[in-house]
Amino acid sequence: MLTPVADPFDTAGLRRRVLAAWADSPARFREDANAEEDLVRGGYRDRLLVELAQNAADAAVRAGVPGRLRLELVTVGSGPGGGGEVLHAANTGAPLDADGVTGLATLRASAKRDEVATVGRFGVGFAAVLAVSDEPAVHSTTGGVRFSAAHTRAEVADVPELAAELGRRDGAVPVLRLPWPADGPPPEGYATEVVLPLRAGSRAAVRAALEQLEAELLLALPGLAEVEVVVDGTARLLGCTAEPPLARVRDGDRTTTWRLATRSGELPAGLLADRPVEERARRGYTVTWAVPLDDDGRLVPPAGRQVLHAPTPSDEPLSLPARLIAPFPLGPDRRHVAPGSVTDALVAVAADTYADLVPALAGDPAVLALVPRIGLAAAELDAALGSAVLDRLRAVPWLPVADDPGARQPPGRAAVLDDDREEPVEVLAGVLPGLLPAGWSRRDGAPALAALGVRRLGPAAVVEAVAGISRPPQWWARLYAALDGADREELGALPVPLADGRTASGPAGVLLPADDLPVGHLGPLHLRVAEPAAVATPAARRLLERLGARPATAAVVLADPAVQSAVEASVDAVEEGWDDGKPAALAQAVLALVAAAGTTPGELPWLAELALPDADGAWAPAGELLLPGAPLAGVLEDGALGTLDPDFAAEHDPATLRAAGVLADFALVRAEDPDDLDVDAADAWADAVVDRLPPGAPPPSWPPLTAVRDLELVADWAGALPLLAALPDEAWADVVLDGVPVPGYLRWWLGTHPVLGGRRPDRLCAPGSRELQGLYDVAAGPEEVLERLRLPATVDDVLADADTALDLLERLGDPARAVPAPVLRTVYARLATALDGIDVDPPARVRVAPDRVADPARETVVVLDAPWLLPLADALLVPAGGAPGPVADLLDLPLAGERVRAEVTSTPVRRQPWAAVPGADLAAARLGVPELTGEVAVHEPLLAGGRAVPWWPGEAVDCVDGSPGALGRALAWRAGAWPLRQALAEAFAEPARSVDLAAEDAVQ
Repeated sequence: MLTPVADPFDTAGLRRRVLAAWADSPARFREDANAEEDLVRGGYRDRLLVELAQNAADAAVRAGVPGRLRLELVTVGSGPGGGGEVLHAANTGAPLDADGVTGLATLRASAKRDEVATVGRFGVGFAAVLAVSDEPAVHSTTGGVRFSAAHTRAEVADVPELAAELGRRDGAVPVLRLPWPADGPPPEGYATEVVLPLRAGSRAAVRAALEQLEAELLLALPGLAEVEVVVDGTARLLGCTAEPPLARVRDGDRTTTWRLATRSGELPAGLLADRPVEERARRGYTVTWAVPLDDDGRLVPPAGRQVLHAPTPSDEPLSLPARLIAPFPLGPDRRHVAPGSVTDALVAVAADTYADLVPALAGDPAVLALVPRIGLAAAELDAALGSAVLDRLRAVPWLPVADDPGARQPPGRAAVLDDDREEPVEVLAGVLPGLLPAGWSRRDGAPALAALGVRRLGPAAVVEAVAGISRPPQWWARLYAALDGADREELGALPVPLADGRTASGPAGVLLPADDLPVGHLGPLHLRVAEPAAVATPAARRLLERLGARPATAAVVLADPAVQSAVEASVDAVEEGWDDGKPAALAQAVLALVAAAGTTPGELPWLAELALPDADGAWAPAGELLLPGAPLAGVLEDGALGTLDPDFAAEHDPATLRAAGVLADFALVRAEDPDDLDVDAADAWADAVVDRLPPGAPPPSWPPLTAVRDLELVADWAGALPLLAALPDEAWADVVLDGVPVPGYLRWWLGTHPVLGGRRPDRLCAPGSRELQGLYDVAAGPEEVLERLRLPATVDDVLADADTALDLLERLGDPARAVPAPVLRTVYARLATALDGIDVDPPARVRVAPDRVADPARETVVVLDAPWLLPLADALLVPAGGAPGPVADLLDLPLAGERVRAEVTSTPVRRQPWAAVPGADLAAARLGVPELTGEVAVHEPLLAGGRAVPWWPGEAVDCVDGSPGALGRALAWRAGAWPLRQALAEAFAEPARSVDLAAEDAVQ
């Protein structure tokens, strides 16, 4: 016999009344069944654990105790099909009472309607258990109830009025309308336990739900302090401790801190007029926003999709990365918010609360993740929330200020750099009002700042902001370093402080001083030199160079056209009445540059135009002033040049003054073309050089030229020549024009002026010259001077220049001179070649022997053009040197062939081939031919024009007087080997010794 179960809640009466109502109105049965099915399959299909937790929280609130919930999945029984699983949910708090049982067994009749602090409010949440169980039971310290699909089906089957409907529903019944009493207490320490034997098909889902249950659920259930989840004997403890504005959520060993912002209040009654009657009494609300923080207290937006918690999770999506817990009215499906005035009011409260949350986290730019993204709303409520929140965030002062850590500002006053590095913000914080700290400039925060209306400032805006401001040079250096890497196009107008106190409106053309640049002296030059401290760092220089500034060593600045212009205008400026002090300041500036640059004398010729003070108190170009005590002063004409003011000279390094053009000794002048050489007779030197080129040569391409100035001012050449000899080799070097070396300016000028004891060096010869001995006087002077002058030593030296060649032509006719015989033989022929193309006046006298000259006006003088005419010439002979025609033209003398007209008048005694003449074989060998050809006629004597001659050439037959000398000359002339005439004469003179002579020829 079964022991009856106590029924403290009169479940039997509840069943009778429900069954009677169904029997009386089967439609009511159908309605209850459909309603329960809608809840189980619809709004509460996956809310089992949430509803169990919510009920536990409400029970704790009603009892005024901390809520605890234990969820344990237990396997029971065994068999061929395996054991079943039961979910036990035990909670503390108020135990089950009669109203609670009534609420469980009715639809939409919550026992909590008058309890404003509880979460449950619809009276349908327990229906969630039917998603996993057909036999739910509730055990409490005050009694228990159970529900059963099978028992309900049996009860309904016994009611005739319901049988047909039950059949049509395939046995599906409203399980929670008929309760039965249940015995068994809850676990010790708990007031109530829900026991859910799981259907086979729901076990995996329940197990997964338990494993995935999040501790963050407790944020929405303040009455529930702890949830213990036990699966397969393994426990996991979830908890939440609220210490506003923080809440610490625990999941096992992991604790997460959440930042909370909460507002509570009461809605006006009029707003609830369109809500269901039982909701109108619940006017109070508490709205909470919560976001998780990391261990350092920094915002970590919750991962995954966010939904509205009203107060437990709904299906209302939110794009804001925060958890919203608010009592929004839900629609019939209990998953989505119902539109209306209550929703609108709560949206406004939620936006205000969000505006409380965000400023509390504004110390870190991660808070920008909380700014709504326009256009990303997931639903209507989300869009309304995003818009309202954005309006609030735009209005409240919550953004930090870079240079005032404690200050806050509204977004409309804020600005952010388009650069997330610390340096730009540190530099510009005091310049750009409302500038946000550097971390707020990161690109991932740009959309949020744009939505807030924060101005984003690029390099161009920075340039505009700093224009006209006054800051120390070091600040500008930091700014340039901070802007390094920015787009060049936006920085074109970046100000640059200059060393003279001005500010350049852009870096282009600004000079960046190197360490050697004497910036403090450069004011008079009005150059755009950057203030050194403003460009002291490599990063600052790198940026400005990229923007068109130029590195400025002293040499670079000295080469600046502005400096050259100032120097070139300095003397005129003095003459035009420059204010006192300006010439000296300019001179000091330029000399400081020269000293720092290490400029060498003559390197920058225009420096010689710098106005410097002279010893008389006036101002003169540096190039017209001598250093006090300079060696050059002792060799120049008195007053030819001024002297630098001694006091001024004492203030400067002599090397610097010389580099600026002040003279200590002779100065070099350099140019690319003779026309640019500002020296005495430069044009005459150029003409002389060109005259040395081959006839018909094109205009030459001039190499860089070096000359020496002030030669025309020398009064003491004995003292000047050693100074000149000491000049660099460059001053004495030849100029090579199209491969032809010619004397440089200095050697040419000295050679053509009386500088050696009053004599021109080109009219003297070098000591030891043999070819010119007797023709020229030997030069005397210091050895180093004579070496530099490179005096003529050979005829070729003389003939290299047309002027000296003409002088040689005259010297040959000077009876006081003598000519070495070897020179005389060819000198006139060489002169004819050297002077070819030049209109030459014939000399009054010509040289006919080493020690004999002749006057053609008084004596018969001819140029021997045919050697066989020598016996008939009856005149003084000028050696032709192999070029009788040109020599005759040069000297305006007749050729011997023009004066002598004769033919052979004698008869030969014999005629024979040249090859038959004794000695012919040796003669042929000496001519380098196999044998001699042609014939020779022997006359005894040979007469031409009635006079005896030794030989006479003929077209076919040569005539000779039979002597070896005549034979040798005739054969040499015929063979075109005139220099071999003596060798051939020897062969004919000693034919018996031909073998010996041939052997002698073979000796090398």
